[in-house]
Amino acid sequence: MTSIAGKTILLTGASRGIGAFIARTLAKEQVTIVGISRSKEGLNKIGAEITALGSEWIAINFDISQIEKLPILVDQVNQRVGAVDILINNAGIELYRAFQDYSTTEIQSILTTNLIAVMELSRLILPAMLSKGSGHIVNIASLAGKKSPAYNSIYAASKAGLIGWNDALRQELTGTGVEISVICPGYVSQQGMSADTGVPAPRLSGTSPPIKVVDAVVRAIVHNQAEVVVNQDLLAETFTKFLLAIGQFFPRFGDAIFQWLGVTAANQKRIAKRSNTKVEELAK
Repeated sequence: MTSIAGKTILLTGASRGIGAFIARTLAKEQVTIVGISRSKEGLNKIGAEITALGSEWIAINFDISQIEKLPILVDQVNQRVGAVDILINNAGIELYRAFQDYSTTEIQSILTTNLIAVMELSRLILPAMLSKGSGHIVNIASLAGKKSPAYNSIYAASKAGLIGWNDALRQELTGTGVEISVICPGYVSQQGMSADTGVPAPRLSGTSPPIKVVDAVVRAIVHNQAEVVVNQDLLAETFTKFLLAIGQFFPRFGDAIFQWLGVTAANQKRIAKRSNTKVEELAK
């Protein structure tokens, strides 16, 4: 088991949604949290809560999609807190479209924020972890990376890539003292990018409260878990894993399950709801 108490944690996407819930929960462990977000106002708001809970909060207003500037960000972090014990790659963006309707800019933005920035930030943080023989990287992926839904193909591709990269890196890190985990939530109630569209999750798909995702993050760190699937309860999580496994052998069966659950129809509604949404708005 690994203790979180007293650790220095770098958290991206810290100002809202799941990131804010993660920050509040970890703050109870008397840690130092370096919160990264594009929203300075959001960082200040959550920072006041973290400080009130007794943890140290360091806010850095930064857009992680600016890949070429990530070394500058890491230098700032090192100067202010020294080595990072835990990196939580939480920031992400999602945009619903029929595939042919995505622009090149939208495709690049989603893949850069959700995948390439995660890889690059981890690559820059990892040497210090390896040098001291300890550390943990947690990547927030999605069930969309395990079974890709229609009309959300670029997001799904980014999360599938994140899961695959996590799998490979975990094997490389064996015996180094550095751990890596991936968290795969389904729909999260009143939080996250799907909820932002105003279209409710399909009733049969299962919806998790935000604290379930946070619990999965904590569990992954404390127990060094490789992958955690998150759904509304243990039964739903077990059933989800079963369907994912069956879908690997029979892909069209998985397609039919998504149709039956209403996932495809819900995503079509999300397109109609946010047809004019630009990727820049989602990344705020």
